[in-house]
Amino acid sequence: MNKKKFIVLFGPTAVGKTAMTIALFSNHYEIVNSDSVQVYKHLDIASAKPDKFTLSQIRHHLIDILEPTEQFTVGTYCNMAEPLLDEIEARGNVALLTGGTAYYFRQFLYGVASTPEADPAVRERVRAEIEQKGRTWAYEYLKIIDPLSAERINANDIYRISRAIEVYMQSGKPLSSFKVNTEVRASLDPLIIGLHLDKTVLDKRIEQRVDQMFSSGLMDEIDRLKKMGASPSWPAMQAIGYKEFFIPGLTLSEIRDRIIVSTRQYAKRQMTFFRSFRNVNWFSPDDYDGVRKLVRDSGFPMD
Repeated sequence: MNKKKFIVLFGPTAVGKTAMTIALFSNHYEIVNSDSVQVYKHLDIASAKPDKFTLSQIRHHLIDILEPTEQFTVGTYCNMAEPLLDEIEARGNVALLTGGTAYYFRQFLYGVASTPEADPAVRERVRAEIEQKGRTWAYEYLKIIDPLSAERINANDIYRISRAIEVYMQSGKPLSSFKVNTEVRASLDPLIIGLHLDKTVLDKRIEQRVDQMFSSGLMDEIDRLKKMGASPSWPAMQAIGYKEFFIPGLTLSEIRDRIIVSTRQYAKRQMTFFRSFRNVNWFSPDDYDGVRKLVRDSGFPMD
């Protein structure tokens, strides 16, 4: 079997993935976006989407492919990303999967966990119960039946919260109890690179990132989305940096502070998840020489 060779570059939000991508992977590489928010059109600033110049210099895939009203699941990501590896190789380039959505990387690299297939009747029951009792109830209920999953899942990620509740109702066992594959799928041969920073430094960078979002026109972006009819029911509006603008009664300063706190919490969860991956080559985001050497020594092109 000819294994698919590609590079994975991940790390928490604001760690410096985009800067490293531009610096090291501008030639011979095509980017497969692995960020769950950048797939959406019209969500540019809070998603930290690459700017137009970067998109013109490096070919990107799975960016701006959906309307904000559409749901995008980890299964959809895997189904769309896999054939891109062959297409990119056929053009004489290498695929670089990069982003911060840990579940995308885990399922793509290790395959689907051994959870039971969804039961439409159970799914409808969970949907109706959440509609009646509210999203806050759903997350609190998940904390009771599956505290481990509750710790891993964002309180606003209603899709994954619902799925975890479904699994429990269907099987009587928490989602976190099902076996997760730890070996990379036999058809894949990835070089996995992870970026990390000291928490204090990362927290500061997150605060700077949020302030930059506001100075770059985040309010205008939110206004445009609201004129399009955006509401909390839109899947894309569950993302950090967008959902806070739909909380009644908050001042702009309070919205800013909430985004910072939520982003820091998200970054912590990301690192916890990424640390569970095997065979990761960890680097500081400014260690370009170290990454360059690893990539070259692993047989990949590096100018």
